[in-house]
Amino acid sequence: MESMRGVGALLGRILLSAIFILAGFQKIGHFAGTAGYMAHAGISASIAPALLAISIVVELGGGLLVLLGFYASAAAMIIFLWLIPVTYIFHIETGQMIQVMKNLSMMGGLLLVAANGPGGMSINRR
Repeated sequence: MESMRGVGALLGRILLSAIFILAGFQKIGHFAGTAGYMAHAGISASIAPALLAISIVVELGGGLLVLLGFYASAAAMIIFLWLIPVTYIFHIETGQMIQVMKNLSMMGGLLLVAANGPGGMSINRR
């Protein structure tokens, strides 16, 4: 039973972190376009690049930490907190309710990792 929990936690971390890791890489590859999108959404163009860099660190760095189970609880909480303003600014304000619900679901998964840890198959457990 314990090995099943470890496998489940690992698979859950893989699935949960995939969207953040891929989004982080995508933002790196489309930095100028993403900064422009942020400015169009109401973020000041003068600070959009700095906020985008922070977003990349949170998504890519935090996603990798959750995936590996290394400081996964802290990383999950940081991503959770980061998703609050992101969800509001980019999805609630623009009426994208499917995206809001997707983010709320991810936030639930992140809270589970933050509260319960990464599981047995993780760097922290080794």
